[in-house]
Amino acid sequence: MTFTTSSHIWMNGELVPWDQAQVHVLTHSLHYGSAVFEGIRAYSTKAGTAVLALDAHVARFFQSCKIIGLELRFSPDEIRSAILTIVSKSGHPSCYIRPIAFRGYGALGVFADDVPIDVAIAAFPWQGHWGANALEHGIDACVSSWRRMAPDTLPSLAKVAGNYVNSQLVVSEARAFGFQDGIVLDVEGFVSEGSGQNVFLVQGGRIHTPPIGASILAGVTRAMTLQMAADLGIPAVQMRIPREMLYTADEVFLTGTAAEIMPVKSVDRRIVGAGGRGPITQRLQERFFGILSGEAEDAHGWLTPV
Repeated sequence: MTFTTSSHIWMNGELVPWDQAQVHVLTHSLHYGSAVFEGIRAYSTKAGTAVLALDAHVARFFQSCKIIGLELRFSPDEIRSAILTIVSKSGHPSCYIRPIAFRGYGALGVFADDVPIDVAIAAFPWQGHWGANALEHGIDACVSSWRRMAPDTLPSLAKVAGNYVNSQLVVSEARAFGFQDGIVLDVEGFVSEGSGQNVFLVQGGRIHTPPIGASILAGVTRAMTLQMAADLGIPAVQMRIPREMLYTADEVFLTGTAAEIMPVKSVDRRIVGAGGRGPITQRLQERFFGILSGEAEDAHGWLTPV
């Protein structure tokens, strides 16, 4: 991810100039991955800048903190307000927003209950992962040799920084072999998720996606996609998905804050469907971007004006 800087970052309740938003080299989370973060997007709509699924992201942020024992000094309402403030302060009509809570500087060691907890929020323009044409033409993916963690090792339902070493290995391997991203299996060999996205398959007009128990992050865009499918009368099922269904599916797509709704045109060099964006993926994209542009009704209140 590349970005253009903004003027300020919100840190522990104050607006700090971008270049002064720094931490000590012995910050606990730098050594042990003890941080929780979110990826949120604000879009330029007909009515002005609006943050997508703000409340859902803030709720997951606090849920992740609870899972790993980060007790924040700020309430959900304070974090929500700070997000809106930093987006407004950034001056960017569309941007990516990164809230992060982390164990800071004060002690070094695995036991961390006496380490201070810091919170920061940044907003900056988003350049995207895969180029301007990917939303229409799709990306090439492979099944990674790396697996998602077993359910009793690391908490997949928490968006914890340490979990993303696995994601880095997945995408690095994929790029090394000429793919744009990887799809990961769970510890039992069923489809889990992408390097940082949820996975959906379409077969026979029905959407399939792995359940929460498949070592996935409960994606906010995933939940929105399931709701849009219901609104459009497209049947969807959450089920364990064997790897080979990736090869026989009519469509495959990924969802996430960064990915939005991204078609996959091939998996392991096997063409998916007709080799591009399928009709159900397109319908979901049109509904999604229609809501963002104001062409479709925001019936579920997903947009929060800045």
